[in-house]
Amino acid sequence: MKIVLAPMDGLTDAYAREILTAIGGYDLCVTEFLRITNTLFPTRVFYRRFPELNINPDSGQKISHTKSGTPIFLQLLGSDNSAMADNAAKAVSLGAEGIDLNFGCPAKTVNRRDGGASLLKFPDRINQLVYSVRQAVPANIPVTAKMRLGFDDQSLAHDNAQAIQDAGADWLTIHARTKKDGYRPPAYWDALAPLADQLTIPIIANGEVWSVDDYYRCKERSHCSSIMLGRGAMVTPDLALQIKNALDDKSTPQLSWPEMCQMLDKLYQLMIHNSALNERYVAPRLKLWVKWLMANFSQAEAIFPELKRIKDPHQAIELIRLSQDL
Repeated sequence: MKIVLAPMDGLTDAYAREILTAIGGYDLCVTEFLRITNTLFPTRVFYRRFPELNINPDSGQKISHTKSGTPIFLQLLGSDNSAMADNAAKAVSLGAEGIDLNFGCPAKTVNRRDGGASLLKFPDRINQLVYSVRQAVPANIPVTAKMRLGFDDQSLAHDNAQAIQDAGADWLTIHARTKKDGYRPPAYWDALAPLADQLTIPIIANGEVWSVDDYYRCKERSHCSSIMLGRGAMVTPDLALQIKNALDDKSTPQLSWPEMCQMLDKLYQLMIHNSALNERYVAPRLKLWVKWLMANFSQAEAIFPELKRIKDPHQAIELIRLSQDL
């Protein structure tokens, strides 16, 4: 059973990966996607998206982990077989422990450019993309994929999943909605069950898991024991740990608001001490996470009206620190 931290553009960057995996429960992270066109990117591009890339200089072993030891895969998005293969091979040479391929992004700008979920209309093309990447990287490096149930409908769900398996993928994550569904509830967990039953590679369920109870319902209906957490991880940062402990019959005390403030302070410290990061990026990230936390914490709801007007990151974190006594 795996719990994977989802790639979410602008959310689960290296800072969030470090914070969330330090809390515990995650077996794997996947980076935000690197958009591939027809170019082999220079090394600096890979490190910008995936700063944890690393290789042990003595053994040559890939050690692209968060500081708490959670492995990270690089996600690629694109439709050019050769460029995807070449960039995958380069990423592995730089230390990537695995390559994940994005066939699920619903963004219009991505889909208009023949990427993400738009490829779900063409199972043969998906097969060739996965096969090209699989052949380009060593056999011991996992190649995985993420897809949705379809583009406009679910009619090609099995064809796409089978195409990914036949191409040699090690496992497949399925967001239990179509591109047309976007992120609107519900997630169609039941639609994953026949795929999980018929395919021989592991299927990881994704979509609408916000609590431990959701995990158990998803597991029962999807026939998938492994899950990928996305927005639920932002709302409940210890959700992966709660699920793991529940499976081990252990209880997990809910994180308190002061503990959440400490987490946000750590996020602030990581960002503010990165000389390569524009300081204007810091306050919006703090605001965004506080907004997600409003679902569980009245304190977040209380400070957000004032916080959302603040542009200075130092003022933003000071407001968050003061809120610990609310």
